[in-house]
Amino acid sequence: MTRRIVARRSPIHGNGVFAVSAIAKGEQVIQYKGTLVTNDEADELYGDGGETGHTFLFTLNDEYIVDANQHGNSARWINHSCEPNCRAVIEESASGDPRKDRVLIEAIRKIKPGEELTYDYGITLDVPHTARLKKLWLCLCGSPKCCGTLLKPKGR
Repeated sequence: MTRRIVARRSPIHGNGVFAVSAIAKGEQVIQYKGTLVTNDEADELYGDGGETGHTFLFTLNDEYIVDANQHGNSARWINHSCEPNCRAVIEESASGDPRKDRVLIEAIRKIKPGEELTYDYGITLDVPHTARLKKLWLCLCGSPKCCGTLLKPKGR
């Protein structure tokens, strides 16, 4: 099977994921994998997440978070962009078991070989978005539409 994506250093931030071959709009690119943890377990392991400006945690549903720090795959290296070419989709389990829900990364437009994959992280924090927090969560996507932070305004 031909590899469609590869992880390597990114001009946006740290590591990134890049298309090796063309990816069609609507195509599922990769599943975001890691260890399932509860909100309480994640808070115990990492605090409330607002103080680092970096996370491999992905909210799966009301009960679980995917922790890609533990047994994560290359999807954890996909960077944020204010003008993304992918989106994260939560696929609920047909059985209704929240442990079997999945996070899928899907192309929202055609992606050319060599292009970096990105999606909007949509990070919301339940604390005031101070200048210091916005600096911690600084966006480096480089898009002309960049809003300057990975944090989403509350109420969206």
